[in-house]
Amino acid sequence: MWIAKLPARAGADFPTFARALLVAALACALVPVTSVRAAEAGAPAPALTLPGAAGPVVLPAKGKVVLVDFWASWCGPCRQSFPWMNRMQQRYGAAGLQIVAVNVDQDRAEAEAFLRKLPAAFTVAFDGGGDTPKRWGVRAMPTSVLKIGRAHV
Repeated sequence: MWIAKLPARAGADFPTFARALLVAALACALVPVTSVRAAEAGAPAPALTLPGAAGPVVLPAKGKVVLVDFWASWCGPCRQSFPWMNRMQQRYGAAGLQIVAVNVDQDRAEAEAFLRKLPAAFTVAFDGGGDTPKRWGVRAMPTSVLKIGRAHV
């Protein structure tokens, strides 16, 4: 099984982490919005290098488990997903999960106002020009992509 190949960090409860990833994937599938796949399952994830709230954000190298979430300040379901992503990052970050939320607002000030109301305990990047969502095939907000190693599903 592909998920069994992920490296477990010392002291991490890997079976619990794997179950959490499955729950995360199912939760993303159940969000009541129209969504489409970013790309074919298993396809290489496009590069991601963007300005972030704490400096440049670069999609981690192979071997990392990353939930890439595309969001906007005007997106109602995004408001609901932020507390859940905060809990997932806090609970599974030490086991290797990294959440990268890519904001697509044209005006970064709108994103920053959103973040003042709903602070993120995970990495936030900004792409007001919309290049990254286009390369990832994003057509609706929110859209989340689970990247495992060099491929995403």
